[in-house]
Amino acid sequence: MSFWKQALLSLVVLVVAAALWVRFYPGAHDILAKYDLEWMSAAVANAPDDGETQRRETASEDGRGANAGPRTAVVTSPVDTATINDRLTAIGTGRANQTVTVLPFSTGRIVSYEVESGQRVSAGDVIARLDSDSEQIAFDRAEVAIADARSRLERINTLRSSNTASAVQVTEAELAVRNAELALREAELDLERRAIRAPIGGVVGILPINVGNYVTTQTEIATIDDRSEIIVDFWVPERFSGQIEVGTPLAAALVSRPDSTFSGQVSAIDNRVDPASRTLRVQARIDNETDALRAGMAFRVEIRFPGDTYPTVDPLAVQWGTEGAFVWTVRDGRAERTMVRIIQRNTESVLVDAALSPGEEVVTQGIHAVRDGAPVMIARNARPDASNTLAPAQDGAASGT
Repeated sequence: MSFWKQALLSLVVLVVAAALWVRFYPGAHDILAKYDLEWMSAAVANAPDDGETQRRETASEDGRGANAGPRTAVVTSPVDTATINDRLTAIGTGRANQTVTVLPFSTGRIVSYEVESGQRVSAGDVIARLDSDSEQIAFDRAEVAIADARSRLERINTLRSSNTASAVQVTEAELAVRNAELALREAELDLERRAIRAPIGGVVGILPINVGNYVTTQTEIATIDDRSEIIVDFWVPERFSGQIEVGTPLAAALVSRPDSTFSGQVSAIDNRVDPASRTLRVQARIDNETDALRAGMAFRVEIRFPGDTYPTVDPLAVQWGTEGAFVWTVRDGRAERTMVRIIQRNTESVLVDAALSPGEEVVTQGIHAVRDGAPVMIARNARPDASNTLAPAQDGAASGT
């Protein structure tokens, strides 16, 4: 083969390869634009194939080819919106509003229990009694002593009226009466403390000591829970620290019974973030009028916030160029490059921060042939209820429907 034929064949191969590269490589337009060679991209994009020529002729016959210039057939998907950071879910542990472990004031032997496990008591009710024989004797002796001191004071006062007793004797007699009164009060207190009383109202737990056991001031007699309200302790990520405040409403469901939901509100917030876990401790208060909740239960707490709303696009619509991520938006029948900042990726959508309005159409298929400002034809809309027929994007409309 002669040299000029080889050169001509090589030139044809290079032109075909360049055309294929420009048409099918997603970043070709950006590279050509960098070297002021956009005309090559436009020439390849505007070169119709037989199928496209037939579609143009059909569109012209149907009266839908009013807009001059070749159009690129694309598949689009509508822009939607989604809200993130609008709820907080955490697992917490419940505890009683008040919990008291009852200890005796003095040592002794338990002679009786006045309550049973699970019984509801009021503040001041007697729970148990200790043996009180010696305390009773001391009380009786104090009563005798105070009666004797008062009688002596009366005699001294009588003698004093006749100047038989001195003022010093009267003072000593009065002091003896006061000491006897204090001794009686002390004996009465010792006798009273042999009865162990409930410091708060609530429900008595399982009694750990049997009647007849000897107890000390460190022996646990009973536990009492005031569970009229349940306090739930849970921890939240530090990014929510500025959104939670005392009084914020919430919903709490039992982990063991997810269908049981209770209303409550935030009652306390810690003053610092845990540096190890980067979480903030929060307490919530849940009303327990029905007495269905117990201390120690696990709760799934949910708090709702206004959240942040962003546009969402089909994952196939997001493309990457030299300046970052972008999507092709169909506006007034033409493709327009719109830069986006990806906020969150999901399976079926991507949340972006961009100048997109709900309902606008973004290109999901045929992207390789789309150029900025070029006319496009919506071949199919990705929405299930949209028409699958070929239709040009009308001027002044965001979609092809």
